[in-house]
Amino acid sequence: MKIRTALTLKYTCVTATIFLLCTVLIYLVSEHTRDQTFFRNLKSEGITKANLFLAGQVDARTMQSVYLNNRKFINEVEVAVYTTDFQMLYHDAIHNDIVKETQGMINAILKKKEIEFHIGKYQGIGMVYMYKGKQYIVTAAAYDGYGYSNLVGLQEALIIMFIVGLLLIFVAGYFLARMSLKPIRNIVNEAEIITASHINRRIPVKNEKDELGELSIAFNELLKRLEISFESQKQFVSNVSHELRTPLAALTAELDVSLQKERTCEQYRHAMLNMQQDAKRMTRLIDGLLNLAKADYSKEEISMREVRLDELLLDVRELIMRAHPDYNIELVFGNEDDDDDRLITTLGNPYLLNIAFSNLIENNCKYSANHSSMVQISFRDKWSVVRMSDNGFGMSDKDKENLFTLFYRGAKEQTVDGHGIGMTLAHKIVSLHGGNIVVNSEQGKGTIFVVELPHV
Repeated sequence: MKIRTALTLKYTCVTATIFLLCTVLIYLVSEHTRDQTFFRNLKSEGITKANLFLAGQVDARTMQSVYLNNRKFINEVEVAVYTTDFQMLYHDAIHNDIVKETQGMINAILKKKEIEFHIGKYQGIGMVYMYKGKQYIVTAAAYDGYGYSNLVGLQEALIIMFIVGLLLIFVAGYFLARMSLKPIRNIVNEAEIITASHINRRIPVKNEKDELGELSIAFNELLKRLEISFESQKQFVSNVSHELRTPLAALTAELDVSLQKERTCEQYRHAMLNMQQDAKRMTRLIDGLLNLAKADYSKEEISMREVRLDELLLDVRELIMRAHPDYNIELVFGNEDDDDDRLITTLGNPYLLNIAFSNLIENNCKYSANHSSMVQISFRDKWSVVRMSDNGFGMSDKDKENLFTLFYRGAKEQTVDGHGIGMTLAHKIVSLHGGNIVVNSEQGKGTIFVVELPHV
């Protein structure tokens, strides 16, 4: 069921329920008014007849004759007059006797002075009437034909009004729902046009302050993030293809040359060493790409625990020295504090932090003449600080500006092996851990990386 139909039905049901309650209330109030009005009429008629009889202005036979004649055409009030000791003085129609008075009724009237009651479809009253200082009991009863006739007319009018009103409410609800949901339909139409090839399109925002405007803005922000993601993905695939093509082309060329003619064992060995080097280069590139993908995870998806940076950096130093025995890495502890264990402990993922610091320290070693890096651990305020410096070639302003750009290679790319992944990966890992990374470098004076991570 569409929202428009559901809203129409809900609106109709709620409004119809309120409308029905109102019509029922009107009917009940009208019935109560009719009932009380007729009781007043009965009292007036009873007093009039009792007064005529007791005053002797009209004899009993004439009054009874008038009652019987009128009863054929209208709902005449039947009146009876009694003494306080239950002696009947006058009755309009004893053979009919709507009220059927009893001693108990007489006693109740004497006690309450006036009572109202219903006898089937008839209404009746009983009251004490004072005439010349003497008490009399007067009863009056009749059927309110005129009142009930008006009530039936009102009932029919209310039913017709309810049915017609219900139809009008349904139609009005349908058009209101259609008008209210038309902007959503427009949003849907616009969204259907947006595809991967037209992801730069945006949904127009007519009113930024209403809910649909907020929805459109949120949707446009989502499209913006998707567009950035798509562009990054396209650029990533393009760069990966380019980076993998070079070692694969070299590997293929080496194989082609080796298969062209018979060669000596030494020549085959030399070719295999070249192919091994190309294969290792591809392996490093693939490992870097996989680690880069892990660094793109959200913080909630990464397993975090308390990591002591001094122990982590010792492991990093040992790992780098094992792979590059000619590298020289010096660790220095800058602060002395009884609580420095806590101040150099951060909440993080050891594997990713190991990769980040390995890339930064290796970068120091690769770009310095003596392949050395000095690593200093300290702390300040809420940060654990790791400072990695070298006395190497340094970087130009352009290299510093693009240092953390994926696959970017600096001016020394011809002399130093790499893929342009390590710095981007280190930056993403540090950011993932809520830290900061700053680079200070001058050409010919070396490079300093400063990493700040929040300590526990």
